Amino acid sequence: MGERPITLASSDFQLFGLEQRFAQDDTAIDARWKELQREAHPDRFAVQASSAQRLAMQWSVRINEAYRRLKDPVRRATYLCELLDAPINAETNTAMPAEFLMQQMAWRETLDAAHSVAELAQLQTQVQQSRDALLQRCAEFLDLYKDPGQAAAQVRSLMFIERFCADIEARLESLESASGALAGADAAYR
Repeated sequence: MGERPITLASSDFQLFGLEQRFAQDDTAIDARWKELQREAHPDRFAVQASSAQRLAMQWSVRINEAYRRLKDPVRRATYLCELLDAPINAETNTAMPAEFLMQQMAWRETLDAAHSVAELAQLQTQVQQSRDALLQRCAEFLDLYKDPGQAAAQVRSLMFIERFCADIEARLESLESASGALAGADAAYR
């Protein structure tokens, strides 16, 4: 019995010819994306009927969607959990371990109290280390233990970390622009 043909409804992993697992080779994903984009690029169908052009556009959109999901580890873990019948349900399931909740509060207090780029950089390093550890646990739960339910819990924590990282970045930009404005004003004064 042969393999089923790839369709727009095929999983991202099927589309990219990858094993359905968390651990992936970014170089292989990039290479396959380029190959798929060459095959489906709408310009290749410019002289064909409008239906062929529309289908090429749909394929191009689908390929890019799959690429973004496969390249981003949090999105890939979320997608895998959903494929394995363990949806994240971040909007309705906000349960987190007490230890992680305490860590969130400590991080938030540190962010609020930070007044220098160095303080924010130190916080960013701590949060990144926690993110890396959670991603490692996701990989273990998905690929080693085949436990998407436990992986989903890790993904919910990772989603918080992603939002918190954006808060840190915004605060860094704010401090850097303020210090740049002060340096400019100081130079103008001299």
